[in-house]
Formats: sequence, C-alpha cells, structure tokens
Amino acid sequence: MSIELTVNRVKQSVSADPDKPLLWVLREDLRLPGTKFGCGAGLCGACTVLLDGQAIRSCQMPVGSVGSAEITTIEDVASRPAGQHIVAAWEDLDVPQCGYCQAGQIMSATWLLEQMPDPKDEDIDAMMSGNICRCSTYLRIRKAIRQAATAKGAAA
Repeated sequence: MSIELTVNRVKQSVSADPDKPLLWVLREDLRLPGTKFGCGAGLCGACTVLLDGQAIRSCQMPVGSVGSAEITTIEDVASRPAGQHIVAAWEDLDVPQCGYCQAGQIMSATWLLEQMPDPKDEDIDAMMSGNICRCSTYLRIRKAIRQAATAKGAAA
C-alpha cells in the first residue's frame, strides 16, 4: 500500500503495510538511520521522533496512523528553533558517552523546550524520565537542556 508522509519537511511516498511501525519505515524504507531501535515497547525513548511537534515513540506508531502529520527526525531536528540550541548544547558539553540513546534524548529535549521554554530541574527530570541512558549521562543532559534554554531565550 502506498502511504504519503511528510518527513523532515519533505513529502514522500512509501510502499508499506499500514501496521508497520513508523520506526522501521524511517530506517528501512526512507534510509534515515538516526532514529534508533531500543526496546520495541515504547519504554526506553531511543526511537523518539516528533509528530506535529509532539514527542512520540516511533516503534509503537503504525505508519498508517500518521496521516497528514509532519514527522521530524534527528536528521532534521536542527531546523526547529529549540532543536538547534539543543544540538549546540549537546556538542558544547560533550553529552554523549556511547551515544546510542542520544537521538531520542535530543528529540525529547527539543519537545521539552518547545513546551516549556525555561524548565526547572524538576521539570527536566519529569519530562525526560521516559528516555533511558544506560551510560547515565543524565546530569550532562540536564545541564545541556538548561544551557539550550538560556541560549534560546537570549536569541528570542
């Protein structure tokens, strides 16, 4: 079945079963490998993408349910105002250790700053709690989010 999608601001058509998880359409059909497979149950956050600006777990989203929503992946997150500040802070503070979870972390952090421009530590911890980092870089993640929030506020 042909499915029309808007991914990273580009309209695309894929031939896929409507029940196929969005994660696998992104990785296999559209060749966008930045979104990672973690647990397959929507619990770890590695597969996080933005669907009309909302952070979702792409391993749990059937591609047939996307409809006309716009999908943003890690490959294009810097096109979003919060995303560019998050990416810059991640690089500046050398946040990743192994890096596997970082695409999902960055996507969730971008969503967080778009919802809450000046989050407190408790807000960051609560909003990022669905993203697991096996290397435990949580303190660097929090620091990067605070730095990005400051930079985004200064740029506004």
